[in-house]
Amino acid sequence: MFVRIYTGEDGQSHLEEMIATTEPIHRIPTKPGEDLVFRTSTVNSFSDYHNPSRRQYLFVLDGKMEVSVKDGTTMLFHPGDVLLAEDMTGQGHITKAIDGTYTSVSMGIPD
Repeated sequence: MFVRIYTGEDGQSHLEEMIATTEPIHRIPTKPGEDLVFRTSTVNSFSDYHNPSRRQYLFVLDGKMEVSVKDGTTMLFHPGDVLLAEDMTGQGHITKAIDGTYTSVSMGIPD
């Protein structure tokens, strides 16, 4: 699953499923000095409404992560799923670990 989270004109975060690229190779440039962040949540972690600090791709490596927005939309991410996080303004979104912990890696992308 490939999902984008973004801030709409209403100032709220919204989730939309995207179509994954079908190209054999798709290169995305990164910023000089940008890094990858590997993160393992605490058991059954819950992060109330927040915004990402940068535009980023987040790849779920292990476990299950749930993302919710104010309109009630909730999506469950499994290993191999990708979230394009672009809701850097507005109310933001909620994340939580489901059934234990999840491990992810995030990569910042140019504005």
